[in-house]
Amino acid sequence: MKISLVQVASPADEPVPDRIERVGEMVATTSADLVILPELWGPGYFAFDEYEERAEPMTGPTVAAARDWARGLACHLHLGSFLERDAAGLHNTAVLIDPGGEIVHTYRKIHVFGYQSREAELLVPGDSVGVARTGLGPVAATTCYDLRFPELWRALVDAGAQTVVVPAAWPAVRLQHWQVLTQCRALEQQVLVCAVNAVGRQGGVELGGHSRVVDPWGRVLLEAGTGEGVFTCEVADGLVPATRAEFPVLGDRVSSIDITTTRRDVAP
Repeated sequence: MKISLVQVASPADEPVPDRIERVGEMVATTSADLVILPELWGPGYFAFDEYEERAEPMTGPTVAAARDWARGLACHLHLGSFLERDAAGLHNTAVLIDPGGEIVHTYRKIHVFGYQSREAELLVPGDSVGVARTGLGPVAATTCYDLRFPELWRALVDAGAQTVVVPAAWPAVRLQHWQVLTQCRALEQQVLVCAVNAVGRQGGVELGGHSRVVDPWGRVLLEAGTGEGVFTCEVADGLVPATRAEFPVLGDRVSSIDITTTRRDVAP
């Protein structure tokens, strides 16, 4: 499987339609089986004051453009995420599209971010996860902050996930966390992690880049730098099942553990 990670900057002075067109030109340069974009690259993650104006339905221009790109390249394309509007409000929604341009998986970010961010104030979090059965194997998604919650990842593995896509807008100041967590999630869950981060400066925050592909042994197969670009690597077919068969740690999990609190009386 050939995978392309597309690192994108979202400068405040660039109109969103122009950015969609520019990103489409970046995407058109690859010939991968799976192409992946970052979190909220269209509106810009930190453009909180513009969320209401820039949100769109699933039938809006961002998803429509991504469906065209997937058809044109005959590839699976994960558009990262976009600001979805529905009757319940606004969501940070990830979308996977197949080579025919059909939407095969969506995921609304569950862990919306509140630390030095207005995401938790402005968006309605998701409440479910799922796995898409594709020609590339079982594919799932989490988004950015979700990296910090291993129970979500274990739920994906229990649902059959072998590849997990992670679009993100992760700040450079916590780059080491990004690197540790992407490796940790791949290693502990024995999955292929394809994590695509934004770059550039948004709302006074420098994004960290360093998009990466990490295999189920925790080995980093690809790591980008801090600039825009398309970064590609190849992953051997059947890597995840082979890893799990060779080192069957997931089968040794104890799913139910009693927790006992022991009180010790200490003399004054």
